[in-house]
Amino acid sequence: MTVEEIVIAIARTLGSLPVLRWAFIGAVIAILVDFSDLFMMNLLSLGGVRNYQAFDKWVDLIYMVTFLIATLKWSGIARNVAIGLFLYRIVGVITFEFMQAADVTVLGDQSGRAILLFFPNVFEFWVVGVAAARLFLPRYHLTLKRAAFWLIVLAAAKEFQEYALHGAQWLDNYRATDVVITWWTWLSGHF
Repeated sequence: MTVEEIVIAIARTLGSLPVLRWAFIGAVIAILVDFSDLFMMNLLSLGGVRNYQAFDKWVDLIYMVTFLIATLKWSGIARNVAIGLFLYRIVGVITFEFMQAADVTVLGDQSGRAILLFFPNVFEFWVVGVAAARLFLPRYHLTLKRAAFWLIVLAAAKEFQEYALHGAQWLDNYRATDVVITWWTWLSGHF
């Protein structure tokens, strides 16, 4: 591993720990720290990240395990769906790694990114959603029908995000720091 990969992995690990104490706010922190690696890669010059997609999937497992530990305190449908979604994503990560190692082409994509469209990380959205409901709507009862509805909504939202990142690759030509500078320039120009 490069020094840069080690620094990013440590930051991602530390950023995932709050979910063990505070499910909702900890999950939000972990997701924000997950995005921070894009900034760190732009700002650090410590050897780079050799294969970002593979590296990101593996360090994602750190926060996903802390999310899973947090969800094991839940019961019923919320817990069972969380475990199922976690396992589904693990199958996706393993499939992604296999496709990259075997250099298999899927839908014209040799990097394996297309496989991520088939295995979206709905688990993280589920955890945030259920943790938010438990915190802000403690009387909300998650029935099987409600769980199915929320799974459809969350899967659609996550699939759009996965498509934007891995299918259309809309952000591949941008550096995270450049996007922030552009937004800041645009916002400050209105004030």
